Amino acid sequence: MRDAAEQDGMRSVRERRTALQRTARVLARPGLRDTIRERLAELMETAPGVYDLDEPGDLYGDGIVAHLEERVAALLGMEAAAFFPTGTMAQQVALRCWAARTGSPTVALHPLAHPEVHERNALRDVAGLRPVHVTTAPRLPTAAEVEDFEEPFGTLMLELPLRDAGFVLPTWEELTEVVAAARERDAVVHFDGARLWESTVHFGRPLAEVAGLADTVYVSFYKSLGGFGGAAVAGPGTLIEEARAWRHRYGGMVVQQFPTVLSALAGLDRKLPRLPAYVRHARVVASSLREGLADAGMPWSRVHPAEPHIHQFQVWVPYDADVAAEAAVRQAEETSVLLFAGGWEQAGPGLACTEVTVDEAGLDWTAEQVRAAAGAFVARLPGRACQQASGRSGPA
Repeated sequence: MRDAAEQDGMRSVRERRTALQRTARVLARPGLRDTIRERLAELMETAPGVYDLDEPGDLYGDGIVAHLEERVAALLGMEAAAFFPTGTMAQQVALRCWAARTGSPTVALHPLAHPEVHERNALRDVAGLRPVHVTTAPRLPTAAEVEDFEEPFGTLMLELPLRDAGFVLPTWEELTEVVAAARERDAVVHFDGARLWESTVHFGRPLAEVAGLADTVYVSFYKSLGGFGGAAVAGPGTLIEEARAWRHRYGGMVVQQFPTVLSALAGLDRKLPRLPAYVRHARVVASSLREGLADAGMPWSRVHPAEPHIHQFQVWVPYDADVAAEAAVRQAEETSVLLFAGGWEQAGPGLACTEVTVDEAGLDWTAEQVRAAAGAFVARLPGRACQQASGRSGPA
């Protein structure tokens, strides 16, 4: 019979971290990690307040689905919206609809955009589109880059924020300029707005004004709103009608979707109003993390962006990913504080990167508590404890 320590040693870091996400103190506790019973209980608690449960269930997109579509269109200031089971499907459909209208299958987007990194070349292989990259810099393209791009394109797709570059956004002025530059080239503009809901704080503009810059906008119901899944595309009524036809061709005409739609409506009611508070506190957390890592003697680290644009940001440390991941998990096992609840990626030789999210669970963290947790994390990295004891702060 193996003892507890030996059993823990046999479990992967990921398995240990997943278990700790439910029990340790964290900065964010996404509902995706809850049990099925817990998720259903939350839905039953919130559903009566967002829709009349005595109404018939939806059938192939009517009823409650149509209600959600109307609400999303109104929130985004668009003529119409269509619900989709996934964002991957939603964006392919929107972009191929624009390709038919513009006569160009070429879509200009960033090489770090979601379709290029996480969708197995679906734009090319499934939708028959031709992606081109306006810039390779880890940010959204500038107006000058759009103006000077050497070949024509029918659609400019902007991921707001650009997650894999650090959840980064342009300034409002930069965004309006790049949209104008695309229009000067007779291109339409599509926003990948999976996290657009929480971008209003950075832009200092209401949601409908931000979305109104684009011809179409995709939004997600699970990333920040806590839904079971689902997405929507909003835009001109005629395009959305065509999008519904393509949704059927893609297999997205699901018989009933009311549980997912109820969870989306609950997210709009309960989570959406809270997102600005998460963004503001993420800035406190980011600043305190940077101070705590430096005070603990880490030779170099980076919080990116220095002031987060939304409630998510990156942290970079000069250690291999497996070393950083083990230190984060060990900190939680020993202190019940899981400061870094996400996975770590190898970003280069001796360089690791993780994403930090702040939601309701993180709002009661004070700046001092974040700094202390950062110090406790550093103390569990190889060589750091003895260096702190001797007063040295050089590289490990």
